[in-house]
Amino acid sequence: MQSERFKKGWGKLQEIDGEAGEKVIESLKDISPDLGMYIIEYGFGDIYSRNGLDLKSKEIAVVAALTAMGNAEPQLKIHINGALNTGSSINEVKEVIMQMSVYSGFPSCINAMNTLKGVLEERQKYGIKDEVGKTADKITMDRLKLGERELSKLDSLQVEKLKSAYNDFSPDLVKFMLEYGYADIFSRNNLSENYRQIATISALTALGTAKPQLKFHINAGLNIGLTEIEIKEIMILMSIYSGFPSAINGTNMLKEVLTERTKK
Repeated sequence: MQSERFKKGWGKLQEIDGEAGEKVIESLKDISPDLGMYIIEYGFGDIYSRNGLDLKSKEIAVVAALTAMGNAEPQLKIHINGALNTGSSINEVKEVIMQMSVYSGFPSCINAMNTLKGVLEERQKYGIKDEVGKTADKITMDRLKLGERELSKLDSLQVEKLKSAYNDFSPDLVKFMLEYGYADIFSRNNLSENYRQIATISALTALGTAKPQLKFHINAGLNIGLTEIEIKEIMILMSIYSGFPSAINGTNMLKEVLTERTKK
């Protein structure tokens, strides 16, 4: 007999991923039906049914994490479908993928963008018309100054910290970080600041290799209006995609940030 967790999870899976998610579960029946059951009960019954983070935000977080990890293309395909099904426009999904070039490099973004292209072609064949969404405005000011402005929105002291740390040793690193990371990418105005931080926090949590940068972006997320509950939910969500160790480490980093902010 199906448990209540399974029934709840199955409903949530259909809501988010539809037929794509169902095919994954069907493919596991012959080799590991228990794995399929746990995906439904835990992933969708326990986690996706939680209400601390809306479904659009969850799918943006997952697309970012899977893009950054770069080793789960079939699952990325499912969650690109999920992102489009839960309210993201095509251009918002493109922005999430493009933003990962800052954190996991261009190869991971090229692969994810090609996956998105394939998903859109399939959806068009089924007659699904996805919202294209807003196109980012062109940059009209000095890129370095724009990058400094965008980074300062996240933390008013960070530009000076970067310059103090690296200007004597690698000034070009500071310049490229500001011009590309924050002027070319973060200044693009067709994805909200909140979604950009959700994407970054989830990707850095899943990667697990950049604790100082994760700490900065948790602080930045709180500075621009993400709540403690929302960031906790990102960490819990990552337990599905990058495992409990990354979720624990991310939660400990959030705890450290909150303690430091309380002292200040």
